[in-house]
Order: sequence, then structure tokens, then C-alpha cells
Amino acid sequence: MKEIVVYVEGGGNTVNQCRQLREGFDCLFSRFKVQAPRKNASLRFVCCGSRDDAYNDFCDAIREFSNRVNVLLVDSEEGVPPETADKTRNARGRASHLTRRDGWDLTSADPKSIHLMVQCMEAWIVADPDALARFYGQRFARNVLPTRQNLEDEPKQDIYEKLARATRNTQKGEYKKIKHASKLLERIDPSKVVQRCPRFSTFTQWLDKVIGDA
Repeated sequence: MKEIVVYVEGGGNTVNQCRQLREGFDCLFSRFKVQAPRKNASLRFVCCGSRDDAYNDFCDAIREFSNRVNVLLVDSEEGVPPETADKTRNARGRASHLTRRDGWDLTSADPKSIHLMVQCMEAWIVADPDALARFYGQRFARNVLPTRQNLEDEPKQDIYEKLARATRNTQKGEYKKIKHASKLLERIDPSKVVQRCPRFSTFTQWLDKVIGDA
């Protein structure tokens, strides 16, 4: 059986917080979780806490579990150049971005197994305003959310600020990553994220291929 393990940035500082975020990812990627066993494969998300923890866990897995498909999924933290039709070049670009920005040594990793949440995971969340409106209910200010089609062009700080403003007066209160992210990931429509976050689409296409080739 082909085992695919994705090491994800995020989840907070406790086992319970990491578990909750992992459950959110399991819901968002439920199609792949169901698809994998049919192809004699398995898909597991590991929420690691900080981005450095995700990197270190990913590197440890490459050394210790070379028979697995080990994947790194982290925020880009800043804008990155648009992807091209050359998938190999795009993969090398993702690895180079993390090497340049974070000083990470990724020479032992397959660049195609390195993926980015651009510029932050919240870009995925704001891609589905309908899900946000259902979750936050009355006094949710959806007109405050980013309107550009490609959310990966929206600066990280702007996403955070607009999401906070849109939710501030709701009964659930202002968006907080630890408090709300996992519940929102369970509710957003991945097809809407694909439409507005190109590298989310890249990641899902890559998962389809890896699982299909199992």
C-alpha cells in the first residue's frame, strides 16, 4: 500500500489543537481520503504546529520513512510568482522560495512533494464566503472580504484584517485561527477554493495523480 503523509503547518501548541485542525483537513480533503483506499493507498495529514516544526518533521520522515510519500504543506507567507505550464519548474520554484525565505535545506526532498498555502491558509477560507456566512450567522459582513478572483495575490495581512473585520460583530466573535479554522475547513467547498487559489488546485491535482498511480 502506498502511504501518503502530509506534514502541515498549523495546529497550535497542544495535541488537542493539532487534532482539531487535522480533522478540518480531513474534511476538506475527504474526496481524496475516500479515493485513496480504492487505489491501495492511504492519505494522512499531520498538523505539526509551527512552520519550522512542519519542516523538521518532514525532513525526519524523509530520512526515516523513505518508503512513504512524504509531503510538506506550509504557508508561503508572502507573494510568489505565478505558476507556469511547466510543473517541474513550478515545483522547484516552491522549494526555492522556502530555501530563500526560511533558510531550509530541501536538497534531499522531491520538489514535487513540496506545496504552498498562498499566502496563508486563510486564503482558502475566504474563498467560500457562503460557508463563512452560514458559520458566523447574523452581522457577518461578507462585503468586507477580499473580492479579487485570485486570492493568492491578496497580501497575507490584508486577508487577516478583512477576515477579522467581517466577523468582528458576529455572535461567534472575531475570527481566531485556533478557535475557528478547523471548523471552517470542515465547511468550505473545495471546488470554490480551486477556483480562487491556484496552488490549492496544483496540490489537489498532484494528489489525484499520486493516488491514481498507486
